[in-house]
Amino acid sequence: MADRLDTVADHLPLPDQIAPDPALNEILDDEIRHLASLLGYLAGQHAFRHRYPSRVTTADRRTALALASAAAPAGAALAALGAAVHHLGHLADLTHQPRGPARDRATIAVQQALADRMGDVRTHLASAAKELRTTADTRTTPHTFPVRTPPAAAPSASTSRTR
Repeated sequence: MADRLDTVADHLPLPDQIAPDPALNEILDDEIRHLASLLGYLAGQHAFRHRYPSRVTTADRRTALALASAAAPAGAALAALGAAVHHLGHLADLTHQPRGPARDRATIAVQQALADRMGDVRTHLASAAKELRTTADTRTTPHTFPVRTPPAAAPSASTSRTR
C-alpha cells in the first residue's frame, strides 16, 4: 500500500513541468482517481477490521490504527490535489487574459501556488507511506522456539549373533 502511495507521488509533475498544459490536467485527473481509490481502500480496510470486534487481535488493532493514521495524510494529499486543480484552472484562464505585466505576475504567482500544492501532495503521501511502513516494520514476528532433535541412538552394547 505504501508503494502505491509513492507511485501516485512519482506520477505528479515536478515544479519545472507545471504549465497550462492539457497533459497536466490528465495527469491530475488520473492521480486524483488513484489516490481517491487508495483512500477508499484505507477506510474500507479499517472498517472491515472493526466489523467483528470479538475477533480483533492486537495485530489487527495495530494494522487498523496504521490504516486510519495513513488515511489522514492521504486525505490531505487529496485536498491538496483539489487545490492544485483550482490553480491549474486559474492558470489556464490567465492564458486568455490580455498580455502584460499584471498577467505575467499573476501567472508566476499561480504557477508557484500550483508548485507548492504539488509539494504538499508529495509531503502528505510520503507521510502516509511512512506511517504504513513504520507499522509494518514494527510488527512483531511470531515467537519461534528451536526445534530440538533427539540425540542419535547410541549403538547397542550387545553384539549381534550370527547363526
